[in-house]
Amino acid sequence: MAALGKIRSHGALLVGVIGAALLAFIAEEAFRSCDASKNESRQQIGSVYGEKVNMQDYQKLVDEFTNVIKITQGRENLTDDELNQVKDQVWQTYVSNKVLERECGKLGLTVTDKELQNVLTQGTNPMLMQTPFVNQQTGRFDVSALKKFLNEYKSAKTTNPQMAEQYQNIYDFWSFIEKSLRQQLLAQKYQSLFASCFLSNPVSAKMAYKDENEESNIQLAAFPYSDINDKEVKVTDEDLKAKYDELKPIFKQQYETRDIKYVDVQVKASAADQQALKKEFSTFDKDLAAAADPTQVMHKTASLVNYLGIPQTKAAFPSDIAQRLDSIAVGTTTPVFQNTQDNTLNIIKLIARQELPDSVQFRAIQVPGATPQEAKNRADSIYTALQGGADFEVLAKKYQQTGEKQWITSQQYQQAPSMDNDTKKYVNALNTLAVNATENIAMQQGNIILQVTDRKAMTTKYTAAVVKKEIKFSKQTYNTAYNKFSQFVSENQSVEAMEKNAAKYGFQVQERNDVSTQEHFVAGIHSTRDAMKWLFDAKDGSVSPLYECGDNDHLLVIALTKTHEKGYRPWNDAKVKEFLQQRVMADKKAEKIMAKVKGVNSIQAAKAKGAKVSDLNQITFASPAFVTATGASEPALSGAVAATQQGKFSSHAVKGNAGVYLFQVKSKKMRPGKFNEQETEQRLKQKAMQYAGNFMQELVMNADVVDNRYLFF
Repeated sequence: MAALGKIRSHGALLVGVIGAALLAFIAEEAFRSCDASKNESRQQIGSVYGEKVNMQDYQKLVDEFTNVIKITQGRENLTDDELNQVKDQVWQTYVSNKVLERECGKLGLTVTDKELQNVLTQGTNPMLMQTPFVNQQTGRFDVSALKKFLNEYKSAKTTNPQMAEQYQNIYDFWSFIEKSLRQQLLAQKYQSLFASCFLSNPVSAKMAYKDENEESNIQLAAFPYSDINDKEVKVTDEDLKAKYDELKPIFKQQYETRDIKYVDVQVKASAADQQALKKEFSTFDKDLAAAADPTQVMHKTASLVNYLGIPQTKAAFPSDIAQRLDSIAVGTTTPVFQNTQDNTLNIIKLIARQELPDSVQFRAIQVPGATPQEAKNRADSIYTALQGGADFEVLAKKYQQTGEKQWITSQQYQQAPSMDNDTKKYVNALNTLAVNATENIAMQQGNIILQVTDRKAMTTKYTAAVVKKEIKFSKQTYNTAYNKFSQFVSENQSVEAMEKNAAKYGFQVQERNDVSTQEHFVAGIHSTRDAMKWLFDAKDGSVSPLYECGDNDHLLVIALTKTHEKGYRPWNDAKVKEFLQQRVMADKKAEKIMAKVKGVNSIQAAKAKGAKVSDLNQITFASPAFVTATGASEPALSGAVAATQQGKFSSHAVKGNAGVYLFQVKSKKMRPGKFNEQETEQRLKQKAMQYAGNFMQELVMNADVVDNRYLFF
């Protein structure tokens, strides 16, 4: 009780302490919640209809599509630019599918398993022809082969995990194809439903035929806007604002963009760097000229062109090397030459030039042995038997081999990064053996009995040692450039200062407008992700830090000059204002011209007013007339001519894109041919389908798409 009383005596203090503790706890939880929220937001690369897209989910889709490309194209890796294309395509596909799912969900459109099965059974969808389940005899997709594979994969997952792992890539590939097929079928359903809203009928078909085939020949009087000096026309802000309100929808932009000014310095090899490389090449020149076999010399050069020591077609060499091969004498070495296009120094030693087959049919028997001598003895025995007329395939079967004939082309081996001596012997034998000739080739792992059975496409092949090395800058050269640029950046921390002082340092300020987050690089320079992050987090007038970027050869600084928010650009935006100025100027010039030609009722009277008169033939309503005098296509003129009877003068002046026009219709006639109502209606229906095909662009514009991929890639 005493203790209880003591606690009560300090009640106010205790409540305060507990309150502070609770507040600290709540604050801690709030901070944790904020941190969790921030971490979550850091993983969001964008959103569609407000639904966030997680980085891991997006990357999974990218990996999936990358795997498909590797399988279908037989590739091991993709270049950085190719990966960027994949990322863009995956994002666009993801957005389109989300939009389509939403719209189809409203309408109750789905793709059933039965519909998908019908597509598989028919086997005609082009997507199916990219799969491994195509029957080689019929050239058609074989659904039974697919079912067999899926059953084997399912069984292997429980009975043979190693085999299931080998099947995994193909299974993932098929899963992608199946998913894509469903998405394609759903899009086709929606498009067909949408296209059904566009109808054709006999009346519209007849009108369309007339619009396309009734030709008019006219005498034209043109009054180009360019004949009026711009100084004679006064354009006020009120005029621009009125035109802006009239055309406002065209000034809406879907994404935020930013205007920048920047200085980009590409570091290049100095004269001293080039001289050092030339000195190195003089050593290569002597060593190559002296070497009977240049293999060891080529290993030391670290050339960009691999030396295989076998005959190769021109296709195996860079184009600048290939075009010189026929002008070099066999056994000689070229002088050192520079290629400015790929920034390299080069030297070539031509070892041999031969006429050899591009394609060779052959068969082989691998002859193993416990020792090299045992393998040699067996191979000698087989070789002797073949020379005596023994059957090749019968002998091959004794060694559990088929001995069947197969073709090999130059392309299959001549791009190899390296080639050991055994492979060289094998390839050289394939190239040089005559048809039906047999050779016993000794190798480290045994012998091979090789027989050439056919040779095709004789072509010139070259055995050449090529030293190609990039003219690179030294570390000292880079440091010098970096220090100079770093000083420029530190001393010029405003847009005005950059522009004023860049020339003093030998730099040039460049400009780029409307940079968006959909771009992968700033100003097309590789490895500028950090610069992109800075740009879309900076305020107008800010100057960035110095960025080392490109392929480790660029120095960059950026100044943000203007932010263009998502939505409508204002009337006084520089680009918008320039556009409005041109349109208003054209309107006012048209007013002046139309006032001048009021009451004109003949070509001669128009000519007297200063018109440029010419003949214009074969005008149809369906195709805009091109007027040479103004250098513009004029749809309004085509419409006015179609509405004017033969022999009549235009009832009023026609305001066009580049001038005002009056005309006299000299003749009208239909093109040869007979009206086919059914054919014309079908063509109109096809046009309607094309219009319907553009539905996705409109839907995506209304999907509130946010693309923040620049933060990650």
